[in-house]
Amino acid sequence: MTWLHRLGFVAPAPAAMHDDHALLARLSGGDAEALAQLYRRESGAVYRYALALAGDEAAALDAVQEAFTQLLRGAQGFDASRGSLGAYLAGMARHQVLSQWRDTRRHVPLDDALDHDDPAAASPGSDARLQQAQRQQGLWAAIRSLNWPQREALTLVDLQERSYAEAAAIAGISVDVLRTRLHRARQRLAEALGEGERP
Repeated sequence: MTWLHRLGFVAPAPAAMHDDHALLARLSGGDAEALAQLYRRESGAVYRYALALAGDEAAALDAVQEAFTQLLRGAQGFDASRGSLGAYLAGMARHQVLSQWRDTRRHVPLDDALDHDDPAAASPGSDARLQQAQRQQGLWAAIRSLNWPQREALTLVDLQERSYAEAAAIAGISVDVLRTRLHRARQRLAEALGEGERP
């Protein structure tokens, strides 16, 4: 069983073909419905990416808001030859999360916002749910223990299911560097989970 299955991660359905340029043209013309369509289509993935990086719901929401605010201010900054609109928004959210992380890492540790399952809230006799919650908490703790570059690579490729080229473009690195970071992240995660499972 992979670490994604342990987390209960369900891969999203493949995205349909979208006409980003038409939506962006409408957005530039002040069409609020174009913004609503873009937000409905892209915000979930951008939020999950930001949440996995930041480990904090408020920071992830701020990053999504900042990404869409920047898109509203300058949709002309999007260049389809460099990747998808989703990757562009994820890149803007990444910059916001990274900026927040740099500002606060000296003062505030990453919190446990990703640990949505509360073992104390389990009903009596629900040992299986308690064990599942504990496994998920341990997994999120292991992910958060990765350094920033490794966590980002793991999030982009394994959680977001982006191609290596798209993930590398978002992170601003070469595909070879991304592959190296991803390999190290998976290795560290496997070691952490293996240690946690020993009797």
